[in-house]
Order: sequence, then structure tokens, then C-alpha cells
Amino acid sequence: MEKKQKVKHKKLWMAVGSILLAAIMISGVFFWYVSDYYRADEKALEVLTQDIGITEQDQLTILSPPEPSDMAIIFYPGAKVEAEAYLPLLDQIRQTGVTCILVHMPFHMAIFDPDAAESVMPLFPDIRHWYMAGHSMGGAMASKFASDHEDEVEGLILLGAYIYGDYPLENTLTIYGTRDGLAAEDIDYTTNTVPIEGGNHAQFGDYGPQKGDLPATISAQEQQSQTVYVIDEFIKERNKEKS
Repeated sequence: MEKKQKVKHKKLWMAVGSILLAAIMISGVFFWYVSDYYRADEKALEVLTQDIGITEQDQLTILSPPEPSDMAIIFYPGAKVEAEAYLPLLDQIRQTGVTCILVHMPFHMAIFDPDAAESVMPLFPDIRHWYMAGHSMGGAMASKFASDHEDEVEGLILLGAYIYGDYPLENTLTIYGTRDGLAAEDIDYTTNTVPIEGGNHAQFGDYGPQKGDLPATISAQEQQSQTVYVIDEFIKERNKEKS
């Protein structure tokens, strides 16, 4: 009887050991995966050296427009992309009169906190008009949040991404590059879609080439400049409809 008990205990400890070993291996693979991400380049990081209008608060970078505004964009970065890579784009958008709030996601992946905007909004009581925006997977998660909070979000802006959820197409702007090798073929609707000729997937941010993408035939600066213009026109049109 005692021998049987020892055998049972041995099998139990072997099972526990196997589970712990598997958990350690899975954790190791996960942390290896998330530690391999696209870093923001020097041009993007230079935006942070500006003395006026850019502040960091917890896991947010806030880019304020030259004049006070009651409109804001909450921006979700693409998967495995350092949030700072989008600073050049957002720095241009804020010059149009819109506060831009860049969310730094856990492990650089918006899928781990798709409802981040829910805790952002109360921090800015003066903002009356909220827009959600995001690139790639960040766009999908921004779309999910907008779908779940349609009464709080006046517009959705997708860059190299497509609608994920039931947010109205008429309130959504989708921008993509014609050289996008990752998302363009999945954009199967035409309402408020704007292709940027020669643009690709990665150049909405400043983090270098992305695996699976196609080479762009225009510069990142030109792609982002066109993007800012289209977003500005979209927001102006939405404001007209609301007034």
C-alpha cells in the first residue's frame, strides 16, 4: 500500500513538473515574440524634443494643437510597432487643430487592451468630439472599440486596416497605400476609402520596412502628408454634418 502511495506521489510530481516546464517554455516563447518589435526611427523620436504641445502621461503621449480644441483623436499603434513611430504623423495632424492622444499598448500590441480609450476619455473633460484611429491591428482594435461605443465616437479613421465590428461605414475613413502588401486586399468596401498611390503599409509610421509589405514608390513624408490632408477633410465634413 505504501509503495502504491509513493508511485502516486511520484506521478503527481512528474505531472506538476511537466505543467510547470510547459508554462515556462510558453512564457519564454511569448516574451521572445513580443520583444521582437519595430522600433521608431530617429526622425520619429526627434518629435519628442519639441518644447511646446507634447506631454507624456502614464502610457499616453498627448500632442496638443496650437489653439485649444474640443476635438481629439485616440490613436492605437500597429502590432509590434513602438508607439513613438507614429509621432511624425500625429504631429502633423495636431497642426490641423485636433488633439492627438497616442496610446502605448501592453507589449506593443493593441489586442491586449482594445478598450484603452475607455480610460482615456475621462482624463480630458473639455473634449466633446472623439475620434478613434489606428494603424493595422491597432486600427482593428480601434474599430472594435468604436463599434462597442458608437454613441461616444463620432468618427473612425483606419490606416492600412479595415472595419472590425459594426461601426457605420459612413462615419469611417479608410486610408491605404496601393503598395500595401498586408491589408489592402482585405478592404472589400468602397465607402470613404482613399487609396494613396505608391504608398505602402509601413509608411504611416516611421519604423522602417515591414515584413510582408511591398516597397513604396513615394516617401513616408509624402504618404503621411496626403494622409493628414484626407483626415482633415474627413473631420471637417463630419463637423458640417453635425452642425
